[in-house]
Amino acid sequence: MQLMQYKIKHQRICNIYISHLHGDHYFGLAGLLSTMHLQGRQLPLYLFGPPGLSEILSLQFKYSGTNLSFPLIFQELNTSCYKKIFEDKQITVHTIPMEHRVPCCGFIFREKQKPRPLIKEKLPSFLTPPQLVRLKWGEDVRDESGHIIVRNLEVTLEPKRSRSYAYCSDSRYKPQLLPYLRQVDLLYHEATFTDDMRERATYTFHSTARQAAELANAAQVRHLLLGHFSVRYKDLSPLLTEAREVFPKTDLATEGSIFCIRE
Repeated sequence: MQLMQYKIKHQRICNIYISHLHGDHYFGLAGLLSTMHLQGRQLPLYLFGPPGLSEILSLQFKYSGTNLSFPLIFQELNTSCYKKIFEDKQITVHTIPMEHRVPCCGFIFREKQKPRPLIKEKLPSFLTPPQLVRLKWGEDVRDESGHIIVRNLEVTLEPKRSRSYAYCSDSRYKPQLLPYLRQVDLLYHEATFTDDMRERATYTFHSTARQAAELANAAQVRHLLLGHFSVRYKDLSPLLTEAREVFPKTDLATEGSIFCIRE
């Protein structure tokens, strides 16, 4: 229903990443997959999740008599380590280990290096399409003897900056994440409680808004999003105020909000 409300097309979803097996993170998955099936999806769907997720889905589909119309390709995750789990022409995805009551991992999405824009008016007319491609990826053009005939830096511009996004939920405050999160563009970090409930946060394997901001500040990220708020907070402004005291560039990840990761 939320995908429909925000006009996100099911067919555009290629990969799904599940951090851990608490209900608020996966209960809707079987329904989403069934909807894709009923809409006649044919394209493969890649599902990444912790041990047990495949068994859960198999049981649900078994007793509902569901045979998906599309290939569902499941990759079981090792939630205890930093590991690359996906790569295509545009991005890489790595797991990062969280500290929660059940096996749990976060995810870091990074764009690969982008091509260098060509300065058309400076390009010699004799260049072939393969040579132009090499220039876009930072190479010089050489003749058969190996001599440079077109220098890359003379006919291209700096590429657009590659962007990054880190998703960290659910977890205790974990400073060990700093090497993985350093200078990411957008960090989503759970902020279940305000800092006056720090002991409660530690006991329940969650974090406070201040702790999330401290991690963002230490990692020198560009933008912090807070989420996973306890239902006790009818007014979320105390969490935002608390975090901004440490890291001003903080916002609340409330339902329907849109945040742009600028190049």
